[in-house]
Amino acid sequence: MEFRSKIEDGLKQSLKQRDAVRVSIFRMLLAAIKNKEVEKLKTLTEDDFYAIVKTSVKQHIESIESFKKGNRQDLVDKEEKELEILKEFLPAALSEETLTTEIEEAIKTLEAKSQKDMGKVIKHLMEKYPGRIDGKALSGMVLKRLSSL
Repeated sequence: MEFRSKIEDGLKQSLKQRDAVRVSIFRMLLAAIKNKEVEKLKTLTEDDFYAIVKTSVKQHIESIESFKKGNRQDLVDKEEKELEILKEFLPAALSEETLTTEIEEAIKTLEAKSQKDMGKVIKHLMEKYPGRIDGKALSGMVLKRLSSL
Protein backbone atom coordinates (compact mmCIF):
# COMPACT_ATOMS: atom_id res chain seq x y z
CA MET A 1 0.00 0.00 0.00
CA GLU A 2 3.03 2.22 -0.31
CA PHE A 3 1.69 3.63 -3.57
CA ARG A 4 -1.55 4.80 -1.94
CA SER A 5 0.26 6.69 0.83
CA LYS A 6 2.62 8.19 -1.75
CA ILE A 7 -0.36 9.49 -3.73
CA GLU A 8 -2.15 10.80 -0.63
CA ASP A 9 1.01 12.61 0.52
CA GLY A 10 1.45 14.02 -2.98
CA LEU A 11 -2.14 15.23 -2.94
CA LYS A 12 -1.63 17.02 0.38
CA GLN A 13 1.55 18.70 -0.87
CA SER A 14 -0.11 19.71 -4.13
CA LEU A 15 -3.07 21.19 -2.28
CA LYS A 16 -0.71 23.23 -0.11
CA GLN A 17 1.23 24.41 -3.16
CA ARG A 18 -2.00 25.08 -5.09
CA ASP A 19 -0.80 22.99 -8.02
CA ALA A 20 -4.10 22.29 -9.79
CA VAL A 21 -2.66 19.88 -12.37
CA ARG A 22 -1.03 17.62 -9.76
CA VAL A 23 -4.12 17.77 -7.56
CA SER A 24 -6.32 16.57 -10.42
CA ILE A 25 -3.93 13.71 -11.27
CA PHE A 26 -3.68 12.54 -7.66
CA ARG A 27 -7.45 12.67 -7.23
CA MET A 28 -7.93 10.78 -10.48
CA LEU A 29 -5.51 8.08 -9.36
CA LEU A 30 -7.15 7.74 -5.94
CA ALA A 31 -10.57 7.43 -7.57
CA ALA A 32 -9.27 4.80 -10.00
CA ILE A 33 -7.73 2.83 -7.12
CA LYS A 34 -10.97 2.94 -5.14
CA ASN A 35 -13.01 1.88 -8.16
CA LYS A 36 -10.69 -1.05 -8.85
CA GLU A 37 -10.78 -2.13 -5.20
CA VAL A 38 -14.57 -2.07 -5.22
CA GLU A 39 -14.57 -4.04 -8.46
CA LYS A 40 -12.15 -6.67 -7.11
CA LEU A 41 -13.49 -6.61 -3.54
CA LYS A 42 -9.95 -6.52 -2.13
CA THR A 43 -7.02 -4.15 -1.77
CA LEU A 44 -4.86 -3.66 -4.84
CA THR A 45 -1.44 -5.13 -5.37
CA GLU A 46 1.40 -3.12 -6.75
CA ASP A 47 0.93 -4.74 -10.16
CA ASP A 48 -2.73 -3.68 -10.17
CA PHE A 49 -1.67 -0.13 -9.38
CA TYR A 50 0.84 -0.10 -12.24
CA ALA A 51 -1.86 -1.40 -14.58
CA ILE A 52 -4.08 1.55 -13.58
CA VAL A 53 -1.26 4.02 -14.21
CA LYS A 54 -0.39 2.43 -17.57
CA THR A 55 -4.02 2.63 -18.65
CA SER A 56 -4.14 6.28 -17.69
CA VAL A 57 -0.89 6.96 -19.55
CA LYS A 58 -2.32 5.35 -22.69
CA GLN A 59 -5.49 7.45 -22.38
CA HIS A 60 -3.45 10.64 -22.07
CA ILE A 61 -1.35 9.76 -25.12
CA GLU A 62 -4.51 9.14 -27.16
CA SER A 63 -5.99 12.41 -25.93
CA ILE A 64 -2.84 14.31 -26.91
CA GLU A 65 -3.03 12.89 -30.43
CA SER A 66 -6.72 13.80 -30.71
CA PHE A 67 -6.16 17.33 -29.44
CA LYS A 68 -3.28 17.83 -31.88
CA LYS A 69 -5.56 16.82 -34.75
CA GLY A 70 -8.14 19.30 -33.49
CA ASN A 71 -5.58 22.14 -33.16
CA ARG A 72 -6.22 22.48 -29.41
CA GLN A 73 -2.72 23.34 -28.20
CA ASP A 74 -4.00 24.46 -24.79
CA LEU A 75 -5.42 20.98 -24.12
CA VAL A 76 -2.31 19.32 -25.57
CA ASP A 77 -0.16 21.25 -23.07
CA LYS A 78 -2.41 20.29 -20.16
CA GLU A 79 -2.43 16.59 -21.12
CA GLU A 80 1.36 16.57 -21.56
CA LYS A 81 1.85 18.02 -18.07
CA GLU A 82 -0.46 15.38 -16.63
CA LEU A 83 1.33 12.66 -18.59
CA GLU A 84 4.70 13.67 -17.11
CA ILE A 85 3.24 13.43 -13.60
CA LEU A 86 1.77 9.99 -14.31
CA LYS A 87 5.08 8.71 -15.64
CA GLU A 88 6.61 9.41 -12.22
CA PHE A 89 4.55 6.50 -10.86
CA LEU A 90 5.65 3.93 -13.40
CA PRO A 91 8.59 1.68 -12.59
CA ALA A 92 11.78 2.24 -14.57
CA ALA A 93 11.53 0.68 -18.01
CA LEU A 94 14.00 -1.98 -19.07
CA SER A 95 16.82 -0.79 -21.27
CA GLU A 96 16.91 -2.00 -24.85
CA GLU A 97 20.01 -4.10 -24.14
CA THR A 98 18.41 -5.79 -21.14
CA LEU A 99 15.23 -6.38 -23.08
CA THR A 100 17.15 -7.96 -25.95
CA THR A 101 18.91 -10.29 -23.51
CA GLU A 102 15.61 -11.19 -21.85
CA ILE A 103 14.02 -11.93 -25.24
CA GLU A 104 16.88 -14.29 -26.09
CA GLU A 105 16.52 -16.09 -22.74
CA ALA A 106 12.74 -16.36 -23.12
CA ILE A 107 13.09 -17.81 -26.61
CA LYS A 108 15.53 -20.45 -25.33
CA THR A 109 13.46 -21.22 -22.23
CA LEU A 110 10.17 -21.53 -24.08
CA GLU A 111 11.83 -23.21 -27.08
CA ALA A 112 10.21 -20.76 -29.47
CA LYS A 113 10.87 -21.72 -33.06
CA SER A 114 8.70 -19.47 -35.20
CA GLN A 115 6.44 -16.45 -35.25
CA LYS A 116 3.61 -18.69 -34.03
CA ASP A 117 5.33 -18.74 -30.62
CA MET A 118 5.43 -14.94 -30.42
CA GLY A 119 2.47 -14.76 -28.03
CA LYS A 120 4.09 -17.15 -25.55
CA VAL A 121 7.31 -15.13 -25.47
CA ILE A 122 5.52 -11.79 -25.05
CA LYS A 123 3.24 -13.16 -22.33
CA HIS A 124 6.22 -14.62 -20.45
CA LEU A 125 8.13 -11.32 -20.50
CA MET A 126 5.10 -9.15 -19.65
CA GLU A 127 4.41 -11.35 -16.60
CA LYS A 128 8.06 -11.34 -15.57
CA TYR A 129 8.36 -7.54 -15.80
CA PRO A 130 4.89 -6.08 -15.24
CA GLY A 131 4.69 -2.40 -16.05
CA ARG A 132 8.31 -2.16 -17.13
CA ILE A 133 8.01 -3.07 -20.81
CA ASP A 134 6.25 -1.22 -23.62
CA GLY A 135 4.11 -3.87 -25.30
CA LYS A 136 4.35 -2.35 -28.76
CA ALA A 137 8.16 -2.18 -28.66
CA LEU A 138 8.37 -5.68 -27.22
CA SER A 139 6.19 -7.21 -29.92
CA GLY A 140 8.27 -5.55 -32.63
CA MET A 141 11.53 -6.83 -31.13
CA VAL A 142 10.19 -10.36 -30.61
CA LEU A 143 8.77 -10.49 -34.13
CA LYS A 144 12.09 -9.33 -35.58
CA ARG A 145 14.01 -11.92 -33.56
CA LEU A 146 11.66 -14.83 -34.32
CA SER A 147 11.51 -14.03 -38.04
CA SER A 148 15.30 -14.40 -38.18
CA LEU A 149 15.14 -18.00 -36.89
